[in-house]
Amino acid sequence: MAIVTTQTPTPAGGPLPGEHVRPAAGRTRAGSADLGRLLFTCEDQPGIVAATSAFLSDHGANIVSLDQFSTAPEGGSFFQRTVFHLPGLRAARDELEQAFSAQVASRFGMDFTLTQVAETKRVAILVSKTDHCVLDLLWRNRRGELDMTVVMVVSNHPDLADRVRPFGVPFFHVPANRDNREEAEDRMLELLRGNVDLVVLARYMQIVTPRFLESVGAPLINIHHSFLPAFVGAGPYAKAKERGVKLIGATAHYVTADLDEGPIIEQDVVRVDHRQDTADLVRLGADVERGVLSRAVEWHLQDRVLRNGTTTVVF
Repeated sequence: MAIVTTQTPTPAGGPLPGEHVRPAAGRTRAGSADLGRLLFTCEDQPGIVAATSAFLSDHGANIVSLDQFSTAPEGGSFFQRTVFHLPGLRAARDELEQAFSAQVASRFGMDFTLTQVAETKRVAILVSKTDHCVLDLLWRNRRGELDMTVVMVVSNHPDLADRVRPFGVPFFHVPANRDNREEAEDRMLELLRGNVDLVVLARYMQIVTPRFLESVGAPLINIHHSFLPAFVGAGPYAKAKERGVKLIGATAHYVTADLDEGPIIEQDVVRVDHRQDTADLVRLGADVERGVLSRAVEWHLQDRVLRNGTTTVVF
């Protein structure tokens, strides 16, 4: 089956009235040019915080905030997120990263990342036919609530192209199903690889393969209802109504090769009762999904999430 790709570009002559002009990737936000974030994890041991603080101070940086967590007083894993201010960070970043690696990270066996607050992450959104999550992310981005550059929306159906177009984001239709999954993933990898820092599955109703996860070069965040493993398959809200559930909710997690078992970033629930019908459950569930997914994406964009095996540490 041939893969058909369609893109909805910004109209010639500029955006239509009321449309949002997309900022370029890596744009600088006012007041953030000299702010950096240092995240790391390692085996817990004495001297980690002191060595990190001394390193930043010796290089002219001022610590703005510092969060830390150890899984156990002895023999645990240590996690830290530090926000710091360093005049001229943009020019000094590479040298600072190399120096930290040689002087601190190698000493403590750290896995670390050093990012600039001013550099927004490039995000791709994958969606099928259900629009509430993708439109919520685009709306929050337009309002400045999610500091990201949405570089594309990719869907295995063309249905949402007209709803995405007013946001000025390219829309790519890549038909995908169980019969052409490998071909479809190859086309999506052509679009995504090297062009994004995060992929969000905003109700994308296709399984992504381990090969895709290994090749895309960016983490994936997924949103789904929190009925699993009780109500699997199609129509979970109808099944939940039949069983008389009292809580419905949503889960946002990183995607791994184990279906719907990746490290959880955020969850939430809302109470329901016998008076709500299936349509009410779907509506309430959509509200929860929007909030949970937007918070998970926001925390990832702000470098607040550190993975700890099958779990996460969220600062």
